[in-house]
Amino acid sequence: MRLLIWIRSLIATLLMPVFVLFLGMLVVISYYIFRRRSIENYIIRLWGVWVCWFSGVELKLHNQEVLPEGGYLLLFNHASFFDIFALVDAVNGLRFGAKAELFKIPIFAQAMTIAGTLPIARDNRQEVIRVYDEAKKRFAKGAKFALSPEGGRFYNPEKLSPFKSGPFIFAISSGVPIVPVVIHGAYEVLPKGEFLFNSRKWKSTIHIHFLNPIETSSYGIEQRHQLMMETYDKMNAVWQQKPD
Repeated sequence: MRLLIWIRSLIATLLMPVFVLFLGMLVVISYYIFRRRSIENYIIRLWGVWVCWFSGVELKLHNQEVLPEGGYLLLFNHASFFDIFALVDAVNGLRFGAKAELFKIPIFAQAMTIAGTLPIARDNRQEVIRVYDEAKKRFAKGAKFALSPEGGRFYNPEKLSPFKSGPFIFAISSGVPIVPVVIHGAYEVLPKGEFLFNSRKWKSTIHIHFLNPIETSSYGIEQRHQLMMETYDKMNAVWQQKPD
């Protein structure tokens, strides 16, 4: 059985870049032919669905009904790269912030740009603010962005990493609600530093907990740390609980 798990994990991992290339090309082609966001959303979601299915990963969604209509900023704990696949599968139309370096990859970069992925230059605060400012108008059109307030991948079973203030400035200045999300199980599927997807079990479950949205209309920029701590406390409390 162990050998079968390893073979399945190797196949799933090797197929991931194939999915990226194939679906990335579809995004680019659909943009120039149809220019319909719904088609791009469907193609992008296929990426998450296929990777989860081939990797033997099942999603269990908790409290998904709290997701608001219209635009919002989803903030998630980022313990594993597999968080991205799980969220793409779980939330239709979600767009992410991605390291600016990824925008140098041919086809993938063009697909990300067309899809509306935010290029995040982590070492350039002014550039990050500029990207956030340009993205604000997209919220009015119902855009849903996902960012990691921890600022990168971080895993500690006892507590979340301290949050960065950038995403909260983005939410307050845009006037959109924050949807806190806590993901359990993604680290076990793909720990940081490992290559193969879900190489320890034939089937694994990732739990995605959607917390009640936090309205930002009553917060000013000077109150961003208060909003940040409120969000942290709510997410950290769920993180410290075992999945249902």
